[in-house]
Amino acid sequence: MKKELRYYLTPGGKAAFAEWIKKIKDHTTQSRIDRRLERMEFGNYGDYKSLGGGVYELRLAFGPGYRVYFAVQNEVIVLLCGGDKSSQDRDIEIAKQCWKELRSRKL
Repeated sequence: MKKELRYYLTPGGKAAFAEWIKKIKDHTTQSRIDRRLERMEFGNYGDYKSLGGGVYELRLAFGPGYRVYFAVQNEVIVLLCGGDKSSQDRDIEIAKQCWKELRSRKL
């Protein structure tokens, strides 16, 4: 069954993941990330690991070690934020905060 990809939106309506991917200047890299996300919709997550608390890290083996942080709720993959190896620790904390904030909302 195909899963649905959604961006995490802050209470102010900003999509951190969308803003991050737009900052990547290389369109080939953007396309490669998009293709990985498309495969995730069909359950092929590739190289990923649990970070605890329902947050996962998708590891991309190109560029500076790009990372996509996401959570899964039922049939929805929530794209929380992105980054690379150089900002990994900070990005993980941001992703966990985003997921905690989203779960606290009355949906």
